[in-house]
Amino acid sequence: MPIILGIDPGSRITGYGIIDCRGRKQLYLGSGCIRTSGDELAPKLKQIFDGLSEIIRQYQPEEFAIERVFMAKNADSALKLGQARGAAIVAATNASLPVAEYSATQIKSAVVGTGRAQKTQIQHMVQQLLKLPSSPQADAADALGVALCHFHTIQSLASMSGHVKSRTYGRYK
Repeated sequence: MPIILGIDPGSRITGYGIIDCRGRKQLYLGSGCIRTSGDELAPKLKQIFDGLSEIIRQYQPEEFAIERVFMAKNADSALKLGQARGAAIVAATNASLPVAEYSATQIKSAVVGTGRAQKTQIQHMVQQLLKLPSSPQADAADALGVALCHFHTIQSLASMSGHVKSRTYGRYK
């Protein structure tokens, strides 16, 4: 099974989480946040791109999963979020990673069991599922939740097809 990089995008804070999937087990490899600085959006997007490019070089993930943009009340915030997602997706595609996208509801359902879960519930479940000594920071926990959601999706697709293979690579593992 692959190493998965999950992303919780944001123009100020972009969370990332990396898990190594071995059979039905998920092993925590790392997580954290890319915190951008400055007031201008373009330099912030470069910081996101550069930060994720370095994380991709360091961990060599085989899969990339990111949270979809949700429609916010503030159109300007939604546009900035979309641009942050774009910077993250370009970092992934530059590294030839396949990109999977999941809604917040899909992620919450996969991790907590309900699409209406609160951030604290996601943090708690991520800590339990990955056997972490403490609860990760909220944005990092959300990113780990994205990675776990992708893992569960891969597992479900493999079960439905009757094979244990990666849907993106088509190789038997």
